[in-house]
Amino acid sequence: MNNEPKNDPSPLSRLPRKSNNAAAFLTHDKVREDVPVEQIEPTLEPVDPTSPRPARAFKGFKFNFGPAFWTIASVISLSVNVILAIVLFVTWINMPSLNVKSVTDMGSGLLGGLYTNFEKMDRAHITRTIPVQATIPVKFDLLLNQQTNVVLSQDVTINNALVTVQTGGLNITRALTTIVLPQGTNLPIVLNLTVPVDTTVPVSLNVEVDIPLSETQLHDPFVGLRKVVEPFYCMINPSALNLDGQQVCK
Repeated sequence: MNNEPKNDPSPLSRLPRKSNNAAAFLTHDKVREDVPVEQIEPTLEPVDPTSPRPARAFKGFKFNFGPAFWTIASVISLSVNVILAIVLFVTWINMPSLNVKSVTDMGSGLLGGLYTNFEKMDRAHITRTIPVQATIPVKFDLLLNQQTNVVLSQDVTINNALVTVQTGGLNITRALTTIVLPQGTNLPIVLNLTVPVDTTVPVSLNVEVDIPLSETQLHDPFVGLRKVVEPFYCMINPSALNLDGQQVCK
């Protein structure tokens, strides 16, 4: 006889066997609170190698701008401070060789030149000759009332003219007759009439222009520039004179 145990295909064989640990048949959320933790045995669930692994959370790369900016700013500030310190040190070493009087004269010349040139600009004139080429329309009424002489351009016949003739043997008083005035006869007349004029007149001339800047809107800026330079100019040269020989510093 075959003494090997046979596989029991009944559903009862698939049930878990009785265990001395009462917590083995309970899930994690169904464990009673009165059961001590030491009596609960951990249960390991089998891992299926074919199941997909959970995706790992990707941590994005973040660039922190603050520390880099302050590092660069600190380096630049330190470099500028070092350069300024070197310049001050070199100036301090060369201080005995500097001529203070020459520096003062240079400042006086610079400020004095600015003050004098601003004063000259305020007194300057704009002079120029401007050629004018234009055509001017002319329209008006010309009144004439004067005596003048006219010359006949041809023979003129006057009919029924009253003529008075007194000679030694013949006297005619206010007789009607026909008179013919020959060409070239000079007759004195009086002109009394209105003549309308409507025409254009060409103009060609040179116009001289002389504009003083002190009478323009540039006067105030020039005076303001002098007022800005004046305090520094007086500090270096208290006895400065303007173009009129008057004291600048009062």
